[in-house]
Amino acid sequence: MSDSKINIKKELLEKYGDVYTPKVLSALEALSHFNEEVHRLMQRRMERRKHRFTSRERIHFLDSNSLIPGTKIKVSDAREGKFMGQGIPDGLKRQWIQGTGPGAKPGAPLESSIRNVAYALLSGADGWMFDGEDALGQTSTMSLDNQRNLKLAIHGDSLFHDVAEKVAAQMNEWSVSFFGEPKIKDWKEQLSFTTKIFRARGLHLDDRHISDSGGGGFSASIADLVLYVVNNHRALNEAGAPVVLYLPKIQTAEEAALWDRMIGALESHLGLREGTVRTYVLVEQLEATYQLMEIRAALGLHFVGFNTGRWDYINSVSDALAWDKDFVNPNIESVGMTYGYMRNYEDRVRRAVNTPDLDGNFALWQGGMEPNIPVGSKAGVSSSMEKAVAGAEREQSEGASGKWVAHWKMVHIVRPVWQKAGEENQAGRTFPPLTYTQHDANGLIALEPAPRTIRGARNLISVAVQYGNAFGQGMQAAALKPADFFGDDDVLYLMEDMATGEIRLSILWEWAHKGAELTEDDKETGIKKGESFTLDLFHKLLEEEYKKLLAASDRDVHEDSKKTTLPIAREIAEVYVSEKVKIPWFIDLLNINLNNTDLSTARKRIKLYLERLRSENYRITENLDLNT
Repeated sequence: MSDSKINIKKELLEKYGDVYTPKVLSALEALSHFNEEVHRLMQRRMERRKHRFTSRERIHFLDSNSLIPGTKIKVSDAREGKFMGQGIPDGLKRQWIQGTGPGAKPGAPLESSIRNVAYALLSGADGWMFDGEDALGQTSTMSLDNQRNLKLAIHGDSLFHDVAEKVAAQMNEWSVSFFGEPKIKDWKEQLSFTTKIFRARGLHLDDRHISDSGGGGFSASIADLVLYVVNNHRALNEAGAPVVLYLPKIQTAEEAALWDRMIGALESHLGLREGTVRTYVLVEQLEATYQLMEIRAALGLHFVGFNTGRWDYINSVSDALAWDKDFVNPNIESVGMTYGYMRNYEDRVRRAVNTPDLDGNFALWQGGMEPNIPVGSKAGVSSSMEKAVAGAEREQSEGASGKWVAHWKMVHIVRPVWQKAGEENQAGRTFPPLTYTQHDANGLIALEPAPRTIRGARNLISVAVQYGNAFGQGMQAAALKPADFFGDDDVLYLMEDMATGEIRLSILWEWAHKGAELTEDDKETGIKKGESFTLDLFHKLLEEEYKKLLAASDRDVHEDSKKTTLPIAREIAEVYVSEKVKIPWFIDLLNINLNNTDLSTARKRIKLYLERLRSENYRITENLDLNT
């Protein structure tokens, strides 16, 4: 690849020749010119963010008379549905439950790693979002293992079928013990039930294995788009299945328009009809909520629906208002989908998907994540499952066409909520049209009274550090709970991904730098109601929670991590919360330390990152090991 616009190490091209096929490499070259535009838009994000901080400015709606940047569509036309879209393809009309999770395991041989895909496709979920981003570990070659496993499964490879047969038997053994009956009647037939969906990495991330011709970062979004679509579109088409992506972390319609152009360019390169690739957009960023119809219009024929999540969205609200001393979140447990700004966010999404386009097409609203796992004491599981079903019932009644679950065991627990309702989806349900008033803008950042406690802070610290440790071990999806509840089977583990760490450290930064007022006395620390949360208090609690993790059993904190990735996770948490100017992404500090287990090296890399951020407002996103 001497004249190539991209660089991939020869050993990877050889080892993953089934992933980096000639067609894939050709498409990467064809789309490589978008890399510069991706990085330019990401730097524009940073400039907007810095401007908000220095000018103490809130996010606002776009000028209705302007054009959506990167398009020829007028903002007012987008809001009125005057744009071209498509109907919902057959494979997506019924998505009562979508499971989420990666298709690979860290450091596992192929036969073990691909079991993740088997669990997903045998789960009974209507769709499965195979994650290339928040839940997929990025250590070593995991992103390539993920692509390989998906390709083998989608193409019906015999190795995958051998694994699936064994997995089906194990899943049935569990379902008999939990439900009193096997849920998989015919494992071969079951494999074709679930719609395959892939979540690409966001525009804010660079790939771990590809660099541009000058050795600089190469967009992970371009890499994921190309590898998944090129390797699998033909097999999906032959099976009568749609090619579907989830697009994460979009902040503006301009960014959505870039995605639209990249997808369109790939379709053209492959000779596919425009609109062959369909996309859901995860509404994970506050700014996107001000531009929902504009995002729909910008993606045009490629758009199929929005998804409402919790953790990433809360993080984005906290980040966008980091300058505002009056905006202070409560305990994370209090910020559910019915809380203040979350309730208004969800309402805008359901109104946006139920606004028809020029041809009368509506879009889908997929509800948020259910992180519970039915593993624990009888009382704990019973209580948690009741809450999970109640949450699903609320979303169904509000208009969601389905929701997410984070574990295959939850599919048949939650799916009956929509099965009972009986409708394929709720697209086209009548809601008031969106409005764009100051009242609407205020609602998107509305706080409500809720507890802010030392217990809440301990939970934030413990889970954040555990997550950083799991990330370093290659597990970006992990079952976690605060250390004080280790050994208590009445408190269930929750499946957590990258968003978990982002929001927990974001709230801790908010509390420490805004002097958050605590709402309850705490006997253990002697803190009284009305006292402020300080950096000194954070350091004290961090030390105490860290000691609990060091003392934990191997079940909760792997012994081999306690002198490797756990100290690095603590260092990152301490730096993030202590830094006077809020760091934009927790994942940045984790990514620059992937495959590193040396604390002194981690400190050097963190220092380098902070120096670039402070002096140039620049995020280091490239793989620091790629060119060594």
